Amino acid sequence: MNEAVKVAVSNDTMSILELMLQASLLVQIVMVLLILASLASWIVIFTKSSTLKNLRLESDNFDSEFWSGGELNGLYRRYTEEQAEPLGMASIFVAGYREYNRLAGNGTVDRAELVDGVHRAMRVALSREIETLESRLSFLATVGSTSPYVGLFGTVWGIMNSFRSLGALQQVTVATVAPGISEALIATAMGLFAAIPAVIAYNRFSSNAESLIARYEVFVEEFLSIVNRQALGVNRRA
Repeated sequence: MNEAVKVAVSNDTMSILELMLQASLLVQIVMVLLILASLASWIVIFTKSSTLKNLRLESDNFDSEFWSGGELNGLYRRYTEEQAEPLGMASIFVAGYREYNRLAGNGTVDRAELVDGVHRAMRVALSREIETLESRLSFLATVGSTSPYVGLFGTVWGIMNSFRSLGALQQVTVATVAPGISEALIATAMGLFAAIPAVIAYNRFSSNAESLIARYEVFVEEFLSIVNRQALGVNRRA
């Protein structure tokens, strides 16, 4: 009984840092990799959260301006004359309206070719925006899916080394077993610590990205309807 109490006190006083330093070289390498993966994932989480927030605000502002009843030509000039590159929905609009101006100035282009050309230009811009929205999400998915297994590998390796070293001892007690197992289990804990935030962030960012992509696609269809109506009006006047 006294021996068990001493072991508990000893384990309580042993810090996580001491356990990491006492681990085998391979387990230490696994821990360092998991720490780096966790730090990198947190950097991605903060930067991606800021990017999605800005894109959502930009889309809200542009949506309000676009449907405010003002002239589209004025809205196009304002975004093209700005030094900053248009983002999100504004970027898709600029690409589509630029192509519309180019094709509308050519008298030989019929309505179907005009609408098809604007559609292609907007789809290219949409693809670029989708790439921006989905960038670095694969990294979070990789960290979230592989970190627990990397940590488990470190744990299995640490426990294997602990039992192998215990094989040379004539008398094995809890005091000799507990430190080695504790060192090994830290790798699993660190793997979970790296994986859980990455998985939560990936699910949240994926949902936000899909929501923005749906808004972009709806805007493309709405803008094409406007272009189609304008092209019909031009043809009737002609």
